[in-house]
Amino acid sequence: MRAVVHRRYGGPEVLEVATVERPVPLDDGVLVRVRAASLNALDWHIMRGRPFVARTSEGLRRPKRPIPGADMAGVVEAVGRNVTTLRPGDEVFAAKGQSLAEYVAGREGLFLPKPDSLSFEEAAALPVAGVTAFQALTHKGAVQPGQHVLVTGAGGGVGTFAVQLAKVLGAHVTATTSASKAELVASLGADRVLDYALDEIAAAGPFDLVIDVAAKPSLAELSRAMTPDGTLVVVGPDEGDWIGALRRPLGAMLRSKRGSQRFLPFLASTPREDLEALAAFAADGRVRPVIDRVFPLEAAREAMTLVGSGQARGKVVLRVSTGQA
Repeated sequence: MRAVVHRRYGGPEVLEVATVERPVPLDDGVLVRVRAASLNALDWHIMRGRPFVARTSEGLRRPKRPIPGADMAGVVEAVGRNVTTLRPGDEVFAAKGQSLAEYVAGREGLFLPKPDSLSFEEAAALPVAGVTAFQALTHKGAVQPGQHVLVTGAGGGVGTFAVQLAKVLGAHVTATTSASKAELVASLGADRVLDYALDEIAAAGPFDLVIDVAAKPSLAELSRAMTPDGTLVVVGPDEGDWIGALRRPLGAMLRSKRGSQRFLPFLASTPREDLEALAAFAADGRVRPVIDRVFPLEAAREAMTLVGSGQARGKVVLRVSTGQA
């Protein structure tokens, strides 16, 4: 089968499309033909091996898993003899590693039915970014109806989901983004959109909850924009290779040691129950994945370059196959 591979760390130039062995499902597993897979900031960091702390799990000198990717949508091709809920031909999506390939194999429980209202490309864009936004708002932020929520970096993959989900959950949403993405973010339901380069965030507050996707402005500035007992959830690392990457999460932990405001570092996981909740929001149209561009598998370098630029409006997706054998 064809797959995107990277056998060393570096920029998008390390990505290539190669022929690799097709995975074989176990007795309790399924084989899925991938129709689409999305790219995440996570893939950008793992490809580069930066911040370097990521190499402790991904491989110190070279990637342990040469096929990148973390989420996908496709059609069940074959099932193991102990599988009871899925059948060949079922349309599914999942948060599944090594997804930039024509086939993936995994445990039956990893794969969820694809909402009929979503295309394969939209379903592939849902898991990682969508669940990150969902967990930041609910599990960490404990958002409540009527609260004033600030989403920074609202025009990217996680941010576009966070704006929509905050509105679905009953919050009043202020969002920061670049001028080029302001119209998009407003169309997602944001009550107020600020230009991060020009507008004063503190003047727009106070906010009960801040979902800090952009890693800017400073924690001190965001603190001034929050209510005295407000909560800030830091999504992802700061810039830098070693301690620099941890500066913002560590700063959040230290700030939570004093005062009544809460500053919470956060790394998402993708449990099935959260994916099911997210799929329910998407199935009835309350949440819709925003896709900047869909690239063919062969254009993985170009697609990854767009992800790394930070200029993508929402998600970047690879169309892996057309469904033809």
